[in-house]
Amino acid sequence: MTTPVGSEAFYGGIPVFRGFASLMDPALYSPLPDDWSIGVADIVESTKAIAEARYKTVNMAGAAVIASVTNALEGREFPFVFGGDGASFAVSPDDLPRAREALAATATWVKEDLDLVMRVALVPVAAVRAQGLDVRVARFGPSANLSYAMFSGGGLGWAEAAMKRGEFAVPAAPSGTQPDLTGLSCRFEEIPSTRGLILSVLVVPARGADANDFRKLIEDIIALVERSPESGRPVPSDGPPLHWPPPGAELEARAKRGGSLMKRRIVVHAFTLYTYLIFRFGISIFGFVPKTYVQQLVENSDFRKYDDGLRMVLDCTPELERTLTQRLATAASSGIARYGLHRQDAAMMTCFTPSALRSDHVHFIDGARGGYASAATALKATPA
Repeated sequence: MTTPVGSEAFYGGIPVFRGFASLMDPALYSPLPDDWSIGVADIVESTKAIAEARYKTVNMAGAAVIASVTNALEGREFPFVFGGDGASFAVSPDDLPRAREALAATATWVKEDLDLVMRVALVPVAAVRAQGLDVRVARFGPSANLSYAMFSGGGLGWAEAAMKRGEFAVPAAPSGTQPDLTGLSCRFEEIPSTRGLILSVLVVPARGADANDFRKLIEDIIALVERSPESGRPVPSDGPPLHWPPPGAELEARAKRGGSLMKRRIVVHAFTLYTYLIFRFGISIFGFVPKTYVQQLVENSDFRKYDDGLRMVLDCTPELERTLTQRLATAASSGIARYGLHRQDAAMMTCFTPSALRSDHVHFIDGARGGYASAATALKATPA
């Protein structure tokens, strides 16, 4: 049995590891305390929304889960992972009521402002362990500025499946309830591939797969990717393109609180013009240095992660794509893994910046033509 501890004491006490290649080392992962809960959320019929080219809206909905819970917890650190058309996280018992309210409010906002349906659930860790599974968490530091969570143990996948069966559901909040989405934006343009194509990758263990074989597969894949320029990072060193008006202005207006939608649109257009000029001319103001922010943005982009499976968005050459596909196909035929790939010409970014003066802003990366959700559809089509 693990000892119940507070969110910051537990998660903040896990050492940060820097080399992504070591992510399969079991020693990096700590079991969640027994009295914690897993939060899961996803968009119902995200495939349909993607077919309607609503990629940015789907990503905004997924990132809204993380933004709303973070703001509800007043910025306290907790483990979370962005999944493109949803998100997963873990919270302590002390933080559970606030997380529940934030999830309920987010589901209502997604329905009323984005015209999407979001499932949300809170699953006790004890219920996961009753299935003989576990939820373990590690902290990966993509830069000195930031760390974010990696999950292993199979429990996160079980929690998501339970949510889809209608178990542990969190009812949506009353109509008109709006979460606090301060810091959530999507102002940057799509990021075109510079190496050939943007590849969204999902790799999970096959049912009954040997753990050592799966670990070796993931380590092989990462080694292949690490040899490519910038490890396949789809965000260029000078940051994503930025124009005005930004493509996400309407979504950002809908995420704001207070006043009519028209008033919020005016405020967002005025503020984004102000920030565009600051970035365009490199103006340092009130301690904000655009060049420093862009450098941090590049370093803090979450283009690769692990949540009971490897998840990556890569800017890669056709040769690397072929090599990865061959390696994954061999692993699938050997009963080691199931995988989904989705090829597209660009990536997209959704930003969560509670304070532009801090260095720990996080930037969620997905493919711009279906991304993780389309890769998940491809994965579901493979034998279990």
